[in-house]
Amino acid sequence: MKQVYILCIDDEADVLEAVERDLAKLETVFPLETASSADEARSVLERIKEAGGEVGVVFCDHVMPKETGGEFLRWMEETPEWRVTRKALLTGQAGLEATVSAVNNASLDYYLAKPWTREGILQAAKRLLTDYVIERNLEPLPYMALLDTARLAENAYTRGLMSDT
Repeated sequence: MKQVYILCIDDEADVLEAVERDLAKLETVFPLETASSADEARSVLERIKEAGGEVGVVFCDHVMPKETGGEFLRWMEETPEWRVTRKALLTGQAGLEATVSAVNNASLDYYLAKPWTREGILQAAKRLLTDYVIERNLEPLPYMALLDTARLAENAYTRGLMSDT
């Protein structure tokens, strides 16, 4: 079974710490990696790829030095091995134009405004990871305890992985 990661990118250390704290419940199955810039995130992605892992969801701040979150997420969308990763913009400063651009050009899957709630980011992560597991046709059993069990079971039944007996 391939390891599926969560990646969070933000240039503020306290934001990364908050995300780690809020998503800690998922780390038993989905290791969380962090990066403080788009360049550092590319290094993390390369390390995950070399280890044979995948990134199920990325939470990315929009306002960062050198490269915005929208630009980074667009790069991910244009890079074949990261196109399937679920992409969430996590920001308090992106204007409407930047958000629309991210939705239209980076296949943004979710927008989460700062400050978020622990339950809000956890529910977003669960929804996006459930979507990822289903789209990638991953064996659902290892993920059932943490993600949307009903959707995973329905998909497994539809694919013939489970019977109704």
